[in-house]
Amino acid sequence: MPHFELSQLQMKAIFLSCVRPDSISLPIINIEAFIFFIFFFIKVINTNMNFKNKLISGLFLKRYKRFFADIKINNKIVTAHCPNTGSMQGLLNKGNKVWLSKTDNPNRKLKYTLEIIEDNKSKVGVNTHSANKIIYHSLKNRLIKEFKKYLNIKPEVKFGTNTRFDFLLMNKKEKIFIEVKNVTLSRKKGLAEFPDAITTRGLKHINELVKASRKKFKIFIIFLIQRDDCNSFKIAKDIDPDYADAMNQAIKNKLNILCYDCKFSSKGIKLNNKIKFKK
Repeated sequence: MPHFELSQLQMKAIFLSCVRPDSISLPIINIEAFIFFIFFFIKVINTNMNFKNKLISGLFLKRYKRFFADIKINNKIVTAHCPNTGSMQGLLNKGNKVWLSKTDNPNRKLKYTLEIIEDNKSKVGVNTHSANKIIYHSLKNRLIKEFKKYLNIKPEVKFGTNTRFDFLLMNKKEKIFIEVKNVTLSRKKGLAEFPDAITTRGLKHINELVKASRKKFKIFIIFLIQRDDCNSFKIAKDIDPDYADAMNQAIKNKLNILCYDCKFSSKGIKLNNKIKFKK
């Protein structure tokens, strides 16, 4: 679906042109008003990263071998793919409500994928692949203020000999590397944290971003909090002190940090509010 970027002033001007009976006839007014509201409707619905199919609800039973989860759907137990390599601390309580997606691929062994877990009545997106999809959708639709002027967006771009960053953004003057981290951990009310386990991969990404900065790239990490119950974010130093120390050093070397939470609906996940990064 195409995206239309309209300022409030432009939308007001269009709307006023739709209701001037002294200059245009009633049928034309109706047509122009209809077009205006179509523009507005597209603007609103284009903020969601939609699921391909309607999600299926169930109850969490157990996770094992990291990538498998047993889920009870009505009176049937199914094994779902768990697309999260972290500890998922605080989320794996037996009986927690969950939502699964179901694949249309006849060749896939596990037909279900764990997408969302409910924690204390708040939904938490646990599919780490969704994080990049949400950010990619937001970048393409210019929903993130800091990146609105960058129209050239490339996902999964190689840097150096053994690194790929999630996104490369370019315009005529600048190049930006973005790495996205999915956040699910919340041990204190209103506070999101990352990581939920020691992350050697995350540490490598920080160090590689600093190298990119020395080659004149702007560098960003977006911590996407796939929750809607947190208003601030910090690095969990007690879980991974090396990651925390590297983060502090990288910030001194021009690493930019953005933190956003999410909103959930039956159709998809929406990038929501920018939240505070607590150093």
